[in-house]
Amino acid sequence: MAVRALILLGGASNSPLYVQAAKRLDLHPITLSADPEVYEYLAGIEAVRVDEHDIDALIRECSLLGATYDIAGIASAQESVNAAVGKLCQYYDLPGPDPAAIERCCDKFVQRQLLADAAVPIPAYRLAANANDVESCAAKIGLPVIVKPAVGIGSSGVRLCRTVDEIAEHTDYLLGGEHIWRSSPKILVEEFAQGPHYSIETIGNEVVGIGTIDFGPPPHFVSREYIYPAPLTDDEQKRIVGISLSCLRALGLGWQPTNIDLRWTRFGPVVIEVNPRLGGTPVPQLVQQAYGVDLVTEHIKLVIGNEWNLRRRYSNTAVARFLVPDRDGILDWIDGDRRAANLSGVAEVKFYVEPKTRIVRKGDYRDKIGHIIAASPTLAQAKVTLQRAVDLIDWSITPYPSLGD
Repeated sequence: MAVRALILLGGASNSPLYVQAAKRLDLHPITLSADPEVYEYLAGIEAVRVDEHDIDALIRECSLLGATYDIAGIASAQESVNAAVGKLCQYYDLPGPDPAAIERCCDKFVQRQLLADAAVPIPAYRLAANANDVESCAAKIGLPVIVKPAVGIGSSGVRLCRTVDEIAEHTDYLLGGEHIWRSSPKILVEEFAQGPHYSIETIGNEVVGIGTIDFGPPPHFVSREYIYPAPLTDDEQKRIVGISLSCLRALGLGWQPTNIDLRWTRFGPVVIEVNPRLGGTPVPQLVQQAYGVDLVTEHIKLVIGNEWNLRRRYSNTAVARFLVPDRDGILDWIDGDRRAANLSGVAEVKFYVEPKTRIVRKGDYRDKIGHIIAASPTLAQAKVTLQRAVDLIDWSITPYPSLGD
């Protein structure tokens, strides 16, 4: 009898969790990636080098693998390849997402249009192709505005612009060759929705968890702290759940895991973004610590056609803090992880970097060098434990020499 395999496309922050969960489900994980050597978690894991955006090449590799393995399912933690996952699933008649819905959702301008047509509350927005367009769009919307790529992830290239000069500076950055575009350059200019930020996790048509996110200082949006579940009134919870389900209907995303970001403004909830994937690390860990629901395992069950279960097994509060350096330079050392991990109530301490790593802050997800998760029956105790753990972590960065040195 052939070994059952789970094909995983590409790599993302949650990918190691998928590998681990696949093994727990007695599946043989196989990663298909253009650059498998960049992922340390693949050491000892079967990996095939292939362009994960080339459907014909993916079909050839999967067919070759199918001669040896029983391919039980195909999945990915990486948003940009989920449309390819859907196309492969259709080709092999496996459970999978709607690739057309994924592609529409990944274009933030198209996503905005579909949400607006469905009367989902969103910020005012306009699409721009050049610097003059960006300035004109900002003038029509009114400052301050968010200027960002229409296609992108992890807050890369996203900036709050409060003045015309800041708009010009950021537009020059986006169009001047420094920003790496994943598609033809299109810039989204949108109203800055102000208020508490919430992150919603869904699978199928069910809201699994709602968390709150705090960010570092503007003009960038680097997440610093998560809390699951978010402290909400019953009415706030119902409104967020209702709007989240409206997003899924409007975008045709009622099958796969989805992450929704919204802000609660003075006018009520406003949807910032819908992502056709699970929230990135450490969201799955937080949901598991808070509710006892393993989102990654349940996603894999969905992918392979097994019965899945989103029932909450317990009720805790889980909090996470990202470790973010305050300067660029060479990381001399970083430690305290073992002491922090030994504290009662600390669920996870993880460093993303090692000594001698070059630190170059980009104002996005790449600025983070680690995270800590703490969980407790109460929010107050979880916060106390988290801060105790954070206080045990330390590092040293030697700044780069200035031009005058």
